[in-house]
Amino acid sequence: MTLCYDGTRYRGWQRLPNGALTVQGKVEEALSEIFGMLIEVSGSGRTDAGVHAWGQVASFHAPEQPIETIVPKLRHLLPEDIGVVALSYAPDRFHARLSATRKTYRYRLWNSAAPDVFERRFRTQILQPLDVAKMREAAKLLEGTHDFLGFCANKHFKKSSVRTLYALAVEQDGNEIRFTLTADGFLYHMARILVGTLLEIGGGKRETASIAEIFDKKDRALAGETAPAKGLCLMEVRYE
Repeated sequence: MTLCYDGTRYRGWQRLPNGALTVQGKVEEALSEIFGMLIEVSGSGRTDAGVHAWGQVASFHAPEQPIETIVPKLRHLLPEDIGVVALSYAPDRFHARLSATRKTYRYRLWNSAAPDVFERRFRTQILQPLDVAKMREAAKLLEGTHDFLGFCANKHFKKSSVRTLYALAVEQDGNEIRFTLTADGFLYHMARILVGTLLEIGGGKRETASIAEIFDKKDRALAGETAPAKGLCLMEVRYE
């Protein structure tokens, strides 16, 4: 199942106790009502509170029903800020998270003092001018296979923190600056910390050379601030 959602009012993707509002919780409620049994959903990743998705992928096991009857029911039961884009049957061993080979996130920034009324929930506003060319230069140093532990908010990460960042593009369109990140996987807050580090470089608060030190010392405290959640959107998840 491919989903899109506006994450503004949710505590994130992952189901939480005590009835906290989450995307996974709302999707599971709808599916459970359709099938008349408890349905558990696995997402390709746990987007944080306030993060959006254009192409989140989720998988679940349920009794067979025609897809053309399930989708309309889901769209009727889900709130207007969660949408079902597509639904299909997958092989039994398919898992939305474990089978994923790469993910693409996009971070949108409004670099202007002008009001951003209509996109304010989906773009982070920064007033000070940013050096886009310098951020592009720094982004190239982040691409490739590295240990990204210094760009991870989890201090007790037990598994490998090595990831391959295939591309980190920095584009400008008028007052909007977009960061598009594609990797084989992302650590906790990794995308937002990478963007936050680039923003500090673009704003003259740190030098490009600091990236090498972060990789070398693997110390989160050396990286930039975590960029606000609302600018981030999960765009695409790929599979073999």
